[in-house]
Amino acid sequence: MQYIKKDLGSFKLHLIKTDKFKTVTLRVVFHSPIKKEEITIRNILTDILLQSSKEYNSRRDLTIKAEDLYAADITTNNQRVGNYIVSSFILQVLNDKYTEKNNLDESIKFLSEIIFNPDVLNKEFNKEKLDIVKNNAVVALNSIKEDASSYSLIRLAEAFDKNSPLSYRMTGYLEDLEDINEANLYKYYEKMIESDYVDIFVVGDFDNDEMLSTIKKYFKFKKLKKKKEDYFLKIKKCNSKRLFAKETIDNTQSKLAIACPVNKLTDYERNYPLILANIILGGGTDSKLFSEVREKNSLCYTIHSFFNKVDNLLVIAAGIDKDNAVKTIDLITKQLNELKKGKFLEKDINIAKEFYNTAVEEISENEHRIINDYLSRELLGTDSIDERIDKMNKVTKQEIIKASKKIGMDTVFLLEGVKNAEN
Repeated sequence: MQYIKKDLGSFKLHLIKTDKFKTVTLRVVFHSPIKKEEITIRNILTDILLQSSKEYNSRRDLTIKAEDLYAADITTNNQRVGNYIVSSFILQVLNDKYTEKNNLDESIKFLSEIIFNPDVLNKEFNKEKLDIVKNNAVVALNSIKEDASSYSLIRLAEAFDKNSPLSYRMTGYLEDLEDINEANLYKYYEKMIESDYVDIFVVGDFDNDEMLSTIKKYFKFKKLKKKKEDYFLKIKKCNSKRLFAKETIDNTQSKLAIACPVNKLTDYERNYPLILANIILGGGTDSKLFSEVREKNSLCYTIHSFFNKVDNLLVIAAGIDKDNAVKTIDLITKQLNELKKGKFLEKDINIAKEFYNTAVEEISENEHRIINDYLSRELLGTDSIDERIDKMNKVTKQEIIKASKKIGMDTVFLLEGVKNAEN
């Protein structure tokens, strides 16, 4: 795999050349410091841009054009990365080797049309299309509790620190949706195009000079921008007394979620020893939480942990019977304390390292993972795949213990199921 980065002033272009795939994948990434009141309008904007454009006046017209380009696939998504909101416009299309000459160029032009030439008249988006997108959003927002696992994590974050970007709902908010109209949506669109930091990633088998020329032709951003906000969240200090929050839900199963802030980590600890600590605790297939809480004591249906290094937060999540909540929390606390005391074996470390290395090695097997990897390097300063494997293999037990001692246990949220299992 060959990687070249070009700083084109108003945006950065990342060319990742490989002949492993039959497709070329291009992702245009907009990122901006996140504001809670802008999440909903951002979601509406990325959705409406896929409804129509000036040249392709309906969703059907866009679909027909995509099919003409050998089933070119264009999608969007919004996510929070620490203190930033990151919006991606993604094109995946067959390489010209398998289609016809200039199909790739036409596909990139098509993506540019969707981003830069929206269905706008007199600086207002099309009302009919906006109503469709807003109605879809209402349905999605009203069904947020249907995925109890995801909802419990949202509520945990809000209980943990309601003022932090950590607690912002990336699904958006109904109260903000009501205020969005054709005019202010276009103003927000202009703001995103003019003010957001932009990275463009391309993965596939292509000529670098030709791709550079194509990108310059179809993607023109006027302003030079410099990032001011750090991506990494400053996590709040762990409370001396654990916080408990609860909500009921119409479900037979309850969801337990625990926020464990990790303070004063070094970059090395964040990227290596604490990653292994999490895998040993609950992030791997043979973790302590799975073995002790689920297998030996039968206190839960599912249990796992994950560490978000950008947020400096480790989260433990479990599906349980509500009557087992106290016992489950006690046993989770015990497992975390034993991790801090070093009550695990070299065998556990080796299994965790193997688990990590396998996951990292698999990055190169998928175009989207490759882009995510290079995006992480660009935004967060993450090491290369080879460097990560090399450094991870050298992590010692004492380093894992030292890092794990920085894990607190701050907030426990129980989404308590109240449905009778027999009904």
